[in-house]
Order: sequence, then C-alpha cells, then structure tokens
Amino acid sequence: MSHTSSKLIELGSTAFRQPRADSQCKYIHGYQLKAEITFTCDKLDNNNWVFDFGGLKDLKQIFINQFDHTLVVASDDPKLDILKALDEAGVAQLRIMDGGVGIEKFAEWCFKTADTFVEEATDGRAGVQSVTVYEHADNFASYNRPNEQGTKTSVEGAQQAEETSDTKTTEATTEQTPDQKYSGAARVGPDVRKGGNYSDPFAGTTWGNS
Repeated sequence: MSHTSSKLIELGSTAFRQPRADSQCKYIHGYQLKAEITFTCDKLDNNNWVFDFGGLKDLKQIFINQFDHTLVVASDDPKLDILKALDEAGVAQLRIMDGGVGIEKFAEWCFKTADTFVEEATDGRAGVQSVTVYEHADNFASYNRPNEQGTKTSVEGAQQAEETSDTKTTEATTEQTPDQKYSGAARVGPDVRKGGNYSDPFAGTTWGNS
C-alpha cells in the first residue's frame, strides 16, 4: 500500500499496573493516553483521501469506552479478585485484557480494533498501517502491520532456491489479483473484557460480529 495519512486520537485518562515489575510500575498508576493511527491504501477515495477522518466517531467511542477513566488490568493479574472488587464497589471502571497491559499491548489492541473498523468501513480499500500509543512525550510504543513486501521477497527467494515446478506453481498461486479484496485486517476476538456491568462495545455494528 502506497498512500498513508495519520490521526492523533485522545484515548483518555487510564490507570493500569504491571504486577510482575520490580519497579514502581507494579503499583496502580495512570497516564493521559493518546494514539496516533496511520491509515494506508493503494487507491484514494473520491475525495483523494486515504480515510475520511470524519468517519471516526464510532471508533473514538470504542477507544473512550476502553481507556477513558478506566482501570485496565491483565486477566492473569494475581490480585484480579481485589481489582474486580473495586469495580463492584463502584470505585473503578475495570477493563480486563488477555495477554497483558501496557502501551505495547494497548497499541496492539488499538491496531486490531481500528484495522477491523477501517477495513469494513472502506469495503477493504484501506487499512491501518500502524498505531503508536503515547504515555507522554518521552514514552510511546507502536504496533505495525507486518512487512508484506519483505515477507513476499523472502518466500520468493526460498522458492527460487528449490527450482522445482511444484515450487513455481506455489509461487504463482500466492500472488494476489488486482481485484482481490484486501484481507489484511487483524480481527478482534473475545480477548478484551470489562469488569462489572459490561455491554459489548462492538454491539450494533457488523464489523464487530467476527
């Protein structure tokens, strides 16, 4: 994909902790998080845009529901019962994430969510290239789409080394036709949960039913 455009989105004031850290990060602490989303496509829309930023309202609401004034914790946090009790007592809005927390994991979550949203909103014309989540000006982490061109080059090199007709057949079948629908989105599965009374943030949207 050749064209890109980027948008900086406020995620909200988020608290979390790293339960296995040896530093003060093991304590509940928070940041005003932001996410920079880079969109990508081969073909611009009728307005010569990669993606219409005016169409991000629903995606922003999903981000706010997950991160704004919430306590985001890992599903394997050894103090999860205590953290759930905070939610049940009404003193925290708990979000539980499988796989861990931190700006690296938040960037991955935002990437998967945004990529699914954009792919369906554009009928596969565009996707997300990368997401960078900022704690502040000095701390940030990114989650990027795999280098599809680099992967293809490596595969073709291995195929040429084989020098067999079967390999050539495999090489031909792996190339996409120009009209083949883009299918690079990293789908969001049921690996993100919220404590307390939770309504699915993807409810009512077709792209949330995967």
